[in-house]
Amino acid sequence: MERITRTDLRKVHGFSTAAALSPTPTREWTAAEWDRIRLGHHARGMDERWTAFTEDNRLFLHRSWTGHQIYEADFAPAAGPGGGFVIASARVETDARRHRRVSDAYDAAMLECLIASVLLGERADALRGRLAELRGAPAGAAPAGAGTVGAGMR
Repeated sequence: MERITRTDLRKVHGFSTAAALSPTPTREWTAAEWDRIRLGHHARGMDERWTAFTEDNRLFLHRSWTGHQIYEADFAPAAGPGGGFVIASARVETDARRHRRVSDAYDAAMLECLIASVLLGERADALRGRLAELRGAPAGAAPAGAGTVGAGMR
């Protein structure tokens, strides 16, 4: 697979206004998962809602239709012998015209869910359930703006 870069994407707009995301996802990604994350993702159709690319150790997640940046995450080597990577810091779009915020906890879970489902191809059912809880939706409801694995997140 070829690595996606900023120049591969038609529409890429930076944050309008952004804020630090706290807490950040606590998952530790393996070196192999980090290698896959670094490849990025280019939406291949109208049903795919996200594009992603990395520059150095920074991941950028943009809405595919508008090109608006919604998330940015800085990865760093995890402490310990595992050789994995963690999110050291993250930012989220705060302009309500670009991104409907629920809470920092929701955005942290959404960021992790997008990485797991869009970039790693995981089902991420537990994260989807957590997103529904944080949004106050009935169990089994899709996260706002996320869609299904095949349509919105992948």
